[in-house]
Amino acid sequence: MRITQGCFSFLPDLTDDQIRAQVQYCIDKGFAVNIEFTDDPHPRNTFWEMWDLPMFDIKDTGAVMLELAACRKAHAGRSYIRISGFDSSPGWESVRISFLVHRPSEEPGFRLNRQEGPGRTMRYTTEAYSAGRPEGERY
Repeated sequence: MRITQGCFSFLPDLTDDQIRAQVQYCIDKGFAVNIEFTDDPHPRNTFWEMWDLPMFDIKDTGAVMLELAACRKAHAGRSYIRISGFDSSPGWESVRISFLVHRPSEEPGFRLNRQEGPGRTMRYTTEAYSAGRPEGERY
């Protein structure tokens, strides 16, 4: 199963040149760029761990690509990594773009849990197959 989160998630994985182009877009728009990673990609898990500090006022994509390479090396094979562009301009002050740049080699997917409630209602939740394993060993 392929996790689909953020921009471009239904497309094939981005190449480094395509990632560099998106980072350049963020720089051109004046966004702060940050790199985040997680081993729990549940759609409601919005609190990923940040790799280093957000990069404000950068002028070159090379700095982001260097940090991305370091993050990939540290978390290769077991984490999802994404790049986000934060717009700090008045009225927005939120993430304007976010996309995956690395996936673990194995993506086990999610199970659908169904609970019956009062009045014949059904409640559905999702749970990652990997969530039963200890943190750091999920992928």
